Amino acid sequence: MAGGGTGGHIVPGLHVLERAGSDAAWIEDLVWFTSGRPVEERVLGARKLPGERIVLRLEPRGGGAPSPPALALRAPAACLRARRALVRHRSQVLLGLGGFTTFPAVLAARSLGLPVVLLEINATCGRATRWLAPLAVRVLHAWRSSLPEGAGQGGRGRWIGPPLAPAFLEPGEPRERALEALGFDPDRPLLCVLGGSQGAAALNRFVCEHGPALLAGGLQVLHQTGPGRRAEGLEERPAYRAVEYVDRMECVLRAGTLALCRGGASTLAEIAAIGLPAIVVPYGGHADGHQGLNARELGAGARICEESALGADLANELIRLGGSEAASEREAMSRAARAALPPDSAGSVLEELCRACAAS
Repeated sequence: MAGGGTGGHIVPGLHVLERAGSDAAWIEDLVWFTSGRPVEERVLGARKLPGERIVLRLEPRGGGAPSPPALALRAPAACLRARRALVRHRSQVLLGLGGFTTFPAVLAARSLGLPVVLLEINATCGRATRWLAPLAVRVLHAWRSSLPEGAGQGGRGRWIGPPLAPAFLEPGEPRERALEALGFDPDRPLLCVLGGSQGAAALNRFVCEHGPALLAGGLQVLHQTGPGRRAEGLEERPAYRAVEYVDRMECVLRAGTLALCRGGASTLAEIAAIGLPAIVVPYGGHADGHQGLNARELGAGARICEESALGADLANELIRLGGSEAASEREAMSRAARAALPPDSAGSVLEELCRACAAS
């Protein structure tokens, strides 16, 4: 596998591995190429992977994604390192999860004649998918809108939905019990504020400014601030809890009444699987605007709010939507969100990997 840099380029791969281990020993050995960013250690560090994790460093010294010229300059050495690892592990197929780490890994795999399967997790194709698709035997799409017109009719493209952990596909504990496990009152609504794997400064500011009003309006708040950003939340108080990172997201979402979140593909997929109504605030720093497109894939299951609208009116709307009088409205949003996902996406990824191996 190749992918890293953000949670969205790591978590889907983990879900595929979890699905592989749930009913059979699908994977004998694994090499996972990542970028070396801190988020990878936080997500993967405690995991027992069935193989080796190798960092392909392509970032400039100051961090951030490399420019195309910088990528071309650093790619040959990274490609050579990836090629040696693939030979050493006797790899048979490569799954590309997106991000710049995918480039040298795919080139290395193709130089060895190995088949490549790409997974596009966002509702619009990223550069890695657009540039590397001609080298892939299959391009899997988490959302319908990223599938090029006609690509699924005898072409390489296939819509499979976003891979999810088995815990999101199984019946969970009742909401009241999940609330108690998190230390919240089971008789009051819970707002989950989720900034993604790296946090969201705009959401943190909103909670600091309007959190007291949310609490006074009857909501409880679980606030995921992002790593190193705990100070951006409120001081601890009744009905409010701030955490830097959520380890068991399925438990948090099952406890929630509604969510205020960024539009990352993995976050929205997990929210849709649980059926949690969501107000999505897309991150505006992406040139392709993919977080807004991700949110639109949930249809009536999510409402989009621009950062400029993070204010008192939104706080009042969250209080209203979390109240008992809006229960039927939330239920309609929940049904719409669940309807956006096909079943067993991670199983479909494994199916395509096996087909690619068999055909090579």
